[in-house]
Formats: sequence, structure tokens, C-alpha cells
Amino acid sequence: MKRFCFILFALLLAITGTAQLTNSPNGFAIADSSFLLNGQPYVIRCGEMHFARIPREYWQHRLKMAKAMGLNTVCAYLFWNLHETTPGNFNWSGAADAAAFCKLAQQEGLYVILRPGPYSCAEWEFGGFPWWLLQQKDIKLRTQDPYYMERSRLYLKEVGRVLAPLQITSGGPIIMTQVENEYGSYGNDKEYIGKIRDYIWEAGFTVPLFTCDGPSQLKQDVRDEIFSVVNFGGNPEANFKALREIRKTGPLMCGEYYPGWFDSWGTRHHTGAIDHVVKELAYMLDHKASFSIYMVHGGTSFGQWSGANCPPFLPQTSSYDYDAPISEAGWDTDKFYALRKLFAGYLQEGETLPDVPARNAVITIPPFRTTETAPVFSNLPPFVTDEHPRNMEAYNQGYGSILYRTALPGGPATTLFIQEVHDFALVYVNGKKIATLDRRRNENRVSLPVTKKGDVLDILVEAMGRVNFGSQLHDRKGITEKVMVTNPDGSTKDLVNWKVYPIALSNDGIPGYVKFKAGTTTRPAFHRGRFQLTKTGDTFLDVSKWGKGLVWINGHCLGRYWNIGPTQTMYVPGPWLKEGSNEVVVLDYTGAVQPILAGLAKPLLDDLKETAKLRKHRKAGQSLDLAGAVPVHTGEFPGGIELQTIRFDVAQGRYLCLEALNSQRNEDPFTTVAELYLLDEQGREIPRTQWKVLYADSEEVDGDDGKADNVFDLQPTSLWHTQWQGNQPKHPHAIVIDLGGSHKVSGLKYLPRQDSPNGRIKDYKVYLSKTLFKGL
Repeated sequence: MKRFCFILFALLLAITGTAQLTNSPNGFAIADSSFLLNGQPYVIRCGEMHFARIPREYWQHRLKMAKAMGLNTVCAYLFWNLHETTPGNFNWSGAADAAAFCKLAQQEGLYVILRPGPYSCAEWEFGGFPWWLLQQKDIKLRTQDPYYMERSRLYLKEVGRVLAPLQITSGGPIIMTQVENEYGSYGNDKEYIGKIRDYIWEAGFTVPLFTCDGPSQLKQDVRDEIFSVVNFGGNPEANFKALREIRKTGPLMCGEYYPGWFDSWGTRHHTGAIDHVVKELAYMLDHKASFSIYMVHGGTSFGQWSGANCPPFLPQTSSYDYDAPISEAGWDTDKFYALRKLFAGYLQEGETLPDVPARNAVITIPPFRTTETAPVFSNLPPFVTDEHPRNMEAYNQGYGSILYRTALPGGPATTLFIQEVHDFALVYVNGKKIATLDRRRNENRVSLPVTKKGDVLDILVEAMGRVNFGSQLHDRKGITEKVMVTNPDGSTKDLVNWKVYPIALSNDGIPGYVKFKAGTTTRPAFHRGRFQLTKTGDTFLDVSKWGKGLVWINGHCLGRYWNIGPTQTMYVPGPWLKEGSNEVVVLDYTGAVQPILAGLAKPLLDDLKETAKLRKHRKAGQSLDLAGAVPVHTGEFPGGIELQTIRFDVAQGRYLCLEALNSQRNEDPFTTVAELYLLDEQGREIPRTQWKVLYADSEEVDGDDGKADNVFDLQPTSLWHTQWQGNQPKHPHAIVIDLGGSHKVSGLKYLPRQDSPNGRIKDYKVYLSKTLFKGL
């Protein structure tokens, strides 16, 4: 009977199409031109914050900060992997107590927009999916794959059990619920979206539902009965125009407005200009458009919860500061006060701004040394034997690192090839390190010295965050396929008969089998030290003298560190410290320069080491020569931020060159590109997973993250930007991409820079070649 009633309810909504968009005298609803709260027009001033990225002891402080800045709503993701760590075992306690967070928000006078998934993204490990989904070898995420759909349904049903009673219709703070997340960037199966919608209804959610996407992806998943909002980081007028093209009526809302951006290892710390943010939010408020600031407070991806983007593979830092108005440690910032001043002029009747809460106490910790070590190779778990190496998930392992060991057949110097390394590998022969492999740089080959039969090969692989966005989501860790050596005749031979040691690591402490002894080492090892405190408070652990790994303090995993930067400190919440003796454990894979730690009063968020700076895609003296090359298309892009599609006669080739002859603003010497796509003979997008930038005549990699790889990173906010700091080369500008194989191409899509007119291409030429262009 219950199931019948649900089906009848769903059918009624489907028939009426906009049933949930009608007025409601008590509660929250969506009308033709505005949101309605208890029957009155309402503008949502929202900010995103993730309770999983905030120590539970500080939830109320951060919510008070949001209210004091002038927000009336907070937006909250749920991360499925935080709540269902193993199939069927749900956790809603401690840092995972979503209901408690929502109740605190209501207590502080804030409504809640819920984003339950099942997919979230958010630069979170695996986009919020639990790792154990990948134990199904043929699973197809975010599709109607039966196993995936059944697990999603069970998860959302559990979400409803816990949070549906907190909807505004029952006196709670939840006013809207999101269906999936930015699905238009991934697929176009509207039936899939409809089924996820059904699961949310079935779970008991009756508040209005919505989907969100970037302006060029909105059409991919829009459904009449689900409200639509648009995500962007600039130019609200043009982006709302794109929203109106697919949603003729209803209030305007930006589902994610970006005041900054997240950071990745080996790239500059991102910031967002205050005047730009204030100007654009003022435009929205003047036009009675609602918004959610992503992020109003970023916080920290503690433990092993930070994710990665791909392509290219770029794992994100544990700091999720985001240059948000409320800093990683919950501090008020200049951006906070600029927005507080702005919002004070747009308060609704009866609203007042509360005082700004005081910052939490900050302490410093004098430098201290770790005094004990536990080398990884001397503290291994039981091994598993296997003919061929397999991924972590195949050994029932979710996180940590994994050691693969085999005996070599012996022979002359040769090449070792690993297919593939996910994500960072140290290679040893008889205990001597011979190579380091970094997935960010597509490194998978090792020069193997002369060996004799029985020599021991060790490959220690650290798993960083699983990919959280795009087509590379199925990101299994460790060695994903096989290990081979090259024979004298050029053929390859698989290495077999492995001992595999799954070194599973927890966010709640180190493995019990790890035993410490006095001393130091530069080999992969756990290091332990202690420090004394007479009072507690927040601090920032200086890890700049260490290599790469993880840190635990008093059993709490602070996250990942890597001396390449940009982050050189780790946020330590005061409640995780104690008066008296405190224990710190550092797992370092590459070796410390000095085993010294200290607690600083301020974070180091933008200290990128010279050796880690991005490699430009132009070698010294290199110059592209297009003389004699015939373009497959020549044209002129119109101005604006809209995704531009050009079509031309089908051509075949492996190497693409886009040459920008000038920009929309003639006085501007720059070229900028947010995203590029190619179309096959049928007009479908050609997968970009094998794309590789071979050449860019100019890139800005010092003053900003303007690397050429950004043209296929799936992020409309990041972009290729020709150099502007120190030098400003003139047009023409060109980028050359290896497509990874020969393709028949019938067109190109170009997404201009979204936040500024600088560098948007006007006149251009497109070249496609079967062989490399001259000069490369």
C-alpha cells in the first residue's frame, strides 16, 4: 500500500509538471517569479559549508559566522562515503551527524538547502561515493547500472529516515533538496535523473527539488518537474540568460557562486578579488536573484577525504580554504566584512545582523623533534599472494598505500613499465630506491639496472584522493593492470607471482601492528613525537621540513601534506589538543629534510616550491611553424560567455592546433580558453581522456594557474591564460594538443573565459594534422 501511494504521488507530480512550483501558505515554495516563504516573496542569501570539513565542536561557531555575515540559509552536501563506510552499515554520529548540524543551523536562524547526492563532487574523495562500489568490476557510476541504482536507492532511503523529518513542512529548517549534482557535466540521461528524483521522493522528501549545472550543461538534465539553478563564477547577467533559455519562469538562482577556488598540489593558491565578488552579488540582489556562495567557509578535508581532478590528474590539498569569506580556521576576513556591509543593505523585513563572533583562540607550539620511527618495510601487514598485481579495491582496501613485491628473473639493464600507477610510487630493488613515479606527470616507466635472478622488486604505491569529477571517476588505486619488463628484442614480459601487502590506513589512528623504536630514517616510515601544552587553541602545524605523507595528532588525522606546496601547514583544531602531553605521528614516504614540527599562528597557504612549479608546454627556443599548414577551418567567435560550436568538413588527424589571431578587445594581447571539445562525424563529443598538451606558445604559471591543460580539465572556472606577469606576448597565440590517437573531426566547441572579457578569442584558425606540426 505504501509503495502504491508513492507511485500515485509521483504520477500526479509528473502529470502536473510544476506541481511543486505552486504557492504554499505555510512552508517554502517556488512561484512564477520568486521563492515563497510562508506565502511571502523570499530571496535566498545562502552559503555552502560542509559539516564534514569542520570539527563538530566548531559547527555552531561557523553557523554563527554565516548568520553574522548576512546569510539566511546554508547549503550542505552529504557525502555518501562518510555515512556508509561499508555496505549496509550507516554512521550518523560524531562528525557525520547531519541532523545535529541542521538543527544547529535552525537554532541560529538559518534555513538549510540539502544536497544528498548520491554524487556530490565537492573536491571530496571519489565525489562522495563509497570506495566499495569499485569492487564491482563492471560498475558504471551515474548511470542506470542496476547495482549502482540499488545502492543509491538504499542510501537515499536512509538519508530520508534521518533528515526528512527536518523539512520545513514538519517544522524543520530544510527548504529544498537537490537531485544528483551537476549531472550535465557528465551525461544526458534524463531518465536516470528521474529515477534519482523518485528515490528522493520515496525517501520522504516533499520540499521542492532542484538540479544545478553550469550554463553550457543546463540542457543536459533539465526536467520540467524539477526546478533548475545555474552555477557560475562570474557574469551573472549572461549566466542567468542561459538559465532563462531552459527555465522560462521561476525565480533566478545561482546554485554555486565562486568567491575563490580550491587548490591542488603543485599549483598556486587560488584567490578571488573582493571587489569582483561584491559587485556580482550586488547585481544578483538588485535583480532579486537568489544565490549560494560556494564556499562561504571551506574548512579542511581532514583525513584522507581530499579528492582529485582528472584529466590531467591533480590531487587536491587538504586545506579547503577556498579564499572563502570565512577562512579555513573560521576567521573573519576582509571579504567577510565587505559582504556583511553589502548584505546589510538588502535585509528583509524584521532581519538584523548579529554581532560577529570572536575568533577561536590561537596558540603557537615551539619547534620539536620526532624521536621514534617505525619503518614501513619493517612494519607490514600479512601479505596476499597473487599471480598478477591488482588494484587496492580487489584486496578489500579503501585507503592508504599498498606494497607489491616479486622476485626478478634477472638479466641486463632494461625498462620496467607499470600500467598504471595510481597515484605515487616508490620503486626499490633489493631495498635500494631506484625511482619515484608521479601520476601527475604520467610517469610509469623505470630504468631497471642489471639484475640477477631472485633480486627483490618492491613497488610501494600511495593512493591519493580518488577522482571526484568527470569521466575518470572509476579511479581504482594501486597498480591497476600489470607490471612488465622489456625483453632484448623489444617485446614485453609480464612480471608474475607477487606478494601484496595492503597497508590500510584509517582517519582515526595508525595500524596496531606498527611498532616504534628510537631513531630517525629517510626511508618510508612512521615518525612519532610529543609536545607539551599548558593551554589549548587552534594552531597550524608547520610541515615544510617534511616530504610527503599524512599526519595524526592525538589520533585525529589532519590530512595530507606534500613539501611541493602550495600548502606548507596543516590546520589543527584546538579541541583536538589537550593540556599536558600530545602525540603526533607523521607518515613520510619520501623522507624529511629535518624531523622537526612546530605550531604557527598563521597558515602558509601559498608557498609553492620552485622545483614543483608547472612545466610550461614550450621548450627553450621552441617555436611552432605553421607555414604550409592548411587550416581545416577559419572563423570569428562572437563576443560573450556562451559555449560556441563550430562545424566544418570532416577531417582526420591526431594533432589539433587552435591559433588565436586576436581577442574580442583589440587592445588586449592575451588569449584565454576555459574549455575545448572536439566533435566526431556524428557531432558527438570526442572523449578527452587521452588528450595531452604538446605546446602552448605562452602560459601564465607564476602569477596565476593559467596552464594550458586547463582547456580540458572539465572546470569552466579554470582556464588557459597566456602570460601576463613580467611579459605580455602579443598575438597570435597557439595551443597544440595530442588527441592520443587519430580521430575524424567535424567540429569544435569553445567555452570562453567566464569571469572577464580579457583574452576571449575573436578571429581564429583550426588545424588538424596526422603528423606533428613543424617546430615541435
